Amino acid sequence: MLRRYGFAVAPEQISGFMQAVTLLGPRSMSDVREAALATLAPPPDRRDEFEVHFQSHFYGNTSAMVEGEADEETRIRDDGGAEDEQVVAEQSQEGGELSSALEQLSTRDFQRDDDRLTAFRRKLSFALPTRRSFRTVRTPSRGKLDLRRSLREIVSADGDVPSPLLRRRQTVPRKLLLLIDVSGSMKRHTADYLKLAHAAVQGADRAEIFTFGTRLTRITSALRIRDRDQALARAAAQVDDWDGGTRMGPTLLAFLSVPRFSSFARGAAVIILSDALERGDHAELQTAMRRLSARAFRLSLATPLAGDPRFRPATAALRAILPDLDDLIDGSSLTSLTDFILSLARPAPT
Repeated sequence: MLRRYGFAVAPEQISGFMQAVTLLGPRSMSDVREAALATLAPPPDRRDEFEVHFQSHFYGNTSAMVEGEADEETRIRDDGGAEDEQVVAEQSQEGGELSSALEQLSTRDFQRDDDRLTAFRRKLSFALPTRRSFRTVRTPSRGKLDLRRSLREIVSADGDVPSPLLRRRQTVPRKLLLLIDVSGSMKRHTADYLKLAHAAVQGADRAEIFTFGTRLTRITSALRIRDRDQALARAAAQVDDWDGGTRMGPTLLAFLSVPRFSSFARGAAVIILSDALERGDHAELQTAMRRLSARAFRLSLATPLAGDPRFRPATAALRAILPDLDDLIDGSSLTSLTDFILSLARPAPT
C-alpha cells in the first residue's frame, strides 16, 4: 500500500520491519506502529499521511483517505502498483541471495577488492574498444601521403624530392559511460558500483559517470579526485536521491534531453547498472533505451538479479528493452563487472 501511494520502501526496509515486529513481540498494535515508523521511515512531511494508511490497512478506516486520493494518483504516476507482482517475485528470490550475501559480508577481504580494482584500473585503457579518429599522426610507413608537409620539405630542399612523408588516422579508445541506479532496491550494491566507477574514471581517459533514482546527477568531476575516500565523499554530497524511489525511464530521457550529456553516449560503451524494476508504465523506459541504443557503440545492462542462476528477464519492462540491449549480464559482484568491462573490445555474443 505504501508503494502504491508513492512512499519509497526498499526490500531491506521490509525485512527490517518484519524483524522489528518479531523482536517487539508484538505485544500490541502500538508495537507494530513503532516498528513501522522506525524501519519504513516515512518523511516528516508525510507522517500524517503514513498514519492514515496505517489506520486504513490495520483497522479498515478508509474515511480519511478519500480527500487526497486524486493528488496521490497524480504524484505516483511513475510509481504505481502495476508491477507489484515483480516486487513480490524479487523478494521471494531475496531469501537465498540474502543468506549467501550475509555470509560473504562477514568474511569479505577488502584488500582483495582493492587489488582487483587496482588491476582493473591499470588494464582499462588498453582493454576498451577503439575507433579511428579523424585526427592523423605521422607514420614512417603504411599511411597516406602528407602532401602539405611533403611540399614544405621540397621547398626547403630547393626542389629536391625527399622521401615521402606519410600520415595515418589515429586509433583512440571509445568513451565509457556508466549509469548507476542509486534507488533503495540497489542499496546493497551502490558502494561497490561507486568504487568501480572511481577506478574507471582513474583508468580511462574518457569515462563519464551518472547516478539516477528520481533525479539525474553527473559525478564524474568528483570521481577525478585520486584519493578514493575523498572522491566518494564528494560524490555522496552531490547526489540527493540516495536509497529512494526510482524513475528509470524519465531520468534516462532527461539524460538524453541535454545535448552535452547525450553527446557522451555517442559512439560510447554504455553500461547501465540497475535491476531495471521500472515502476508503472515502461513506455518511457523503452523509448529511452531505443534512443540510447541508436547512439551507443554498445549498450549493456548489468543487473544484480542475474546473479541468481534461475533469473529470467520475465518482467514486462525487461522484455520490452531486450531488443535494444547488446548485453544482459550479472551485476551482482565486482568480479563479474570488471571481467565484463575488460572484455568490451571483443564482439558482443548473440
